[in-house]
Amino acid sequence: MQLTDLTAVQLIEGYRKGEFSPVEATEQTLERARRIQPEVNAFVRLTEEDARARARESAERWRRGEPAGLLDGVPVTVKDILLLAGHPTLRGSWTVSESGSWAEDAPSVARLREHGAVFLGKTTTPEFGWKGVTDSPLSGITRNPHDPSRTAGGSSGGSAAAVALGAGPLSLGTDGGGSIRIPAAFCGIFGLKPTYGRVPLYPASAFGTLSHAGPMTRDAADAALLLDVIGAPDARDWSALPPAPGSFTEALRGGVRGLRVAYSPSLGGQVAVQPAVAAAVRRTVASLADLGAYVEEADPDFSEPVEAFHTLWFSGAARLTQRFSPRKRQLLDPGLREICVQGARYSALDYLAAVDVRMDLGRRMGRFHETYDVLVTPTLPVTAFEAGLEVPRGSAHHRWTGWTPFTYPFNLTQQPAATVPVGTDEDGLPVGMQLVAARHRDDLVLRAAHALYEAGVVAAPAVTTVARS
Repeated sequence: MQLTDLTAVQLIEGYRKGEFSPVEATEQTLERARRIQPEVNAFVRLTEEDARARARESAERWRRGEPAGLLDGVPVTVKDILLLAGHPTLRGSWTVSESGSWAEDAPSVARLREHGAVFLGKTTTPEFGWKGVTDSPLSGITRNPHDPSRTAGGSSGGSAAAVALGAGPLSLGTDGGGSIRIPAAFCGIFGLKPTYGRVPLYPASAFGTLSHAGPMTRDAADAALLLDVIGAPDARDWSALPPAPGSFTEALRGGVRGLRVAYSPSLGGQVAVQPAVAAAVRRTVASLADLGAYVEEADPDFSEPVEAFHTLWFSGAARLTQRFSPRKRQLLDPGLREICVQGARYSALDYLAAVDVRMDLGRRMGRFHETYDVLVTPTLPVTAFEAGLEVPRGSAHHRWTGWTPFTYPFNLTQQPAATVPVGTDEDGLPVGMQLVAARHRDDLVLRAAHALYEAGVVAAPAVTTVARS
């Protein structure tokens, strides 16, 4: 049995029945991670010694019938933006020193540790998670499992590639403008950006309240299980939400019958969508109607807020590097240097004007969700393009936000948003569909996604690269 092909839910059930152990699962997953690394570059480092030690401890707990928590013995990976005690978190940058004790876990990592998860390693990120593809001066280019000449997306590209290729069923990603949903869509997995504050963050992101942490998984059931673990308050994040009123796993039940679904194929004609992407999303929307949802084509009432997003995002980057020496600045990704220069030019009034746009957008979406439970869009208007580029070759856009118009608006509004795989294009590259709900209704996003998985409407497309075979 290839344990690397199982979901977290399936692994836990196998441990409970004594069919296999966390030690076996960890060894197979580490072997898979080592095998895929030369081709896709998903990892900054593997933490093999620690993983084996935690797997042995987990196996003993399962032998006694005393698992530590909901994810005892499940292999997980952690994006190298989030702290993992005992290992450096370099954030894709030569400007971060490996020296120091690195003694603290990020809140989500701490919750996983309490629940007995096995940490396999740290996954790649662009420098400080600044863009929607994954390459950095420190770690190089992360490639797509379905075609290594293409990008895995970003900024949680290493996590997406690892999950798609069986190097752990669960990964922790971060999302400031689509950084969970973009690579999940490009790699054909499930990714959820929860409501802001549902998963605490520490240290605070330089990009402020745009940045969320969340699950990257094989399916919605695994994401709900992971969110049940990591969606707990942490005293280090003053903006964290109180505990959820119930279990996200329990909330998966019920299907979509009666849900009011708005389908926006292009945000009111504002976005040019590749035909293969549009067709795959439209087919899946029709399936939602077949499953009992009330589906209506309707567009949210907003114009593209890219300038406001840039003001907030570029200002955060400028603040992050404000005290860097000229020599240190030369170590940065050239694109990151560019947005830092631009961000430093904004005034406080510019920033507050962007906040005004953000607040109005939030108001508009709040009113929209008085009519509709779930908004459905393509996750991205394109499929994965050439690796090593910030934008597709020949694009009229200079920055990554030009090809991610469906994702970053919902960081501005702090709503829960997920991507599910809904097919492939003519080149066999995955297509993603985005599900968005009102703030605090993560349960609705997960429930709708789970209904599609249960009905067999959506599924991770097969990976046929050398690394996976």
